[in-house]
Amino acid sequence: MDARLAEEVDRRHRVVREAAERDGLDAVLVCATEYTGFEGAMFYLSGFRILHRYAYVLLPVEEPPTNIFPGEGRWVGDHSEGWVKDRAFADTPGKWIAERVRDRNWKRVGVYGMDLVMPVRDYVALPHEKIVRWDEGFDLARAVKSEYELESVRESMRINEAGVFAVMRAWEPGITEAELMAVAEREFVSHGTRRLTMDMVLTGPAGAALPEMRLPDERRTVSEDDMLIYGLEVAGPAGHWVEFSRPMCGGEPSEESRRMMDAYREYHEICRSAMRAGATAREVHRAVSKPFLDQGWKLGHVTGHSIGMTMIEHPRIGEAFDVELRENMVCSMHPHVISADERTCLYFQDTWHVRGDGAEPLSQAPVEFYDPRTVREQMRP
Repeated sequence: MDARLAEEVDRRHRVVREAAERDGLDAVLVCATEYTGFEGAMFYLSGFRILHRYAYVLLPVEEPPTNIFPGEGRWVGDHSEGWVKDRAFADTPGKWIAERVRDRNWKRVGVYGMDLVMPVRDYVALPHEKIVRWDEGFDLARAVKSEYELESVRESMRINEAGVFAVMRAWEPGITEAELMAVAEREFVSHGTRRLTMDMVLTGPAGAALPEMRLPDERRTVSEDDMLIYGLEVAGPAGHWVEFSRPMCGGEPSEESRRMMDAYREYHEICRSAMRAGATAREVHRAVSKPFLDQGWKLGHVTGHSIGMTMIEHPRIGEAFDVELRENMVCSMHPHVISADERTCLYFQDTWHVRGDGAEPLSQAPVEFYDPRTVREQMRP
């Protein structure tokens, strides 16, 4: 491990331990799984990349950390690449964890991922009188990114942009949605995402996308006037997720799609000033939603969220989250705007760097509809 990475690892362990102490915890147990977007907490604290199954990091406040793996995963993944040297392989990791908690006489252990990640067989083995849910505490502890992390975020964005524009260059009537997606995946994997990608598409005829988010289909072919929005989310070699996409159409966007894009441009400018350190997630949500709600449109998918080495981190940018943003947080924003008749939507993603006086989008790609023929011509070598 080089000196710069060693300093970053120490920082990560320190900020989590400090947050744990403030909340009266003796240790933190981080759960991770190969389920897309939920493996990052393991990588964040231990440097281990999950190939299959699931794993844990146990980070005591006053002891070195331990990685805990299911026994059947001993030869699954490269355990030597992790930073944590103490490793346990247990037939039932939950029983191993319970024994460690009792042996150390810990009173409170905070668990990240107990609701969505931890397998039932481990959950039932825990000493529940000593266990507390700690998802929000862990996410807030890691929300502010170091410069080391921000470099990783920027690299992920370069990869994400390359995939999005590769899709546009490959577009032609008659190609399938899946064939277009394969172009992006080749770009992503060749630049170090490995399998850390999450792909979907919104599409519809006559220049208007339908609201449902779907997997790209190997049977659905693209027509010239289809609106296509490939929602592409990736994590680069150092593990930080970003989200970036833009809508494309070889024909003419519908009139309602155009009005939605006008509102999207307004939202984007509002976001630059509203998403600042000290503003709450609720305040940001209300500010950026106004251009859409004023038109009588609905909002579907969550407006945005903090993002890092887990795809979706706390806080969400929404009405229910009265959490103050802090400088050097990174947030994904993607209002899902749906017409009153639910036949037209607009949804695309940007990743933002929160600053003291506002926010900066990590992509400088214009907020507009893209004609893939024009993109291909402009990017011709």
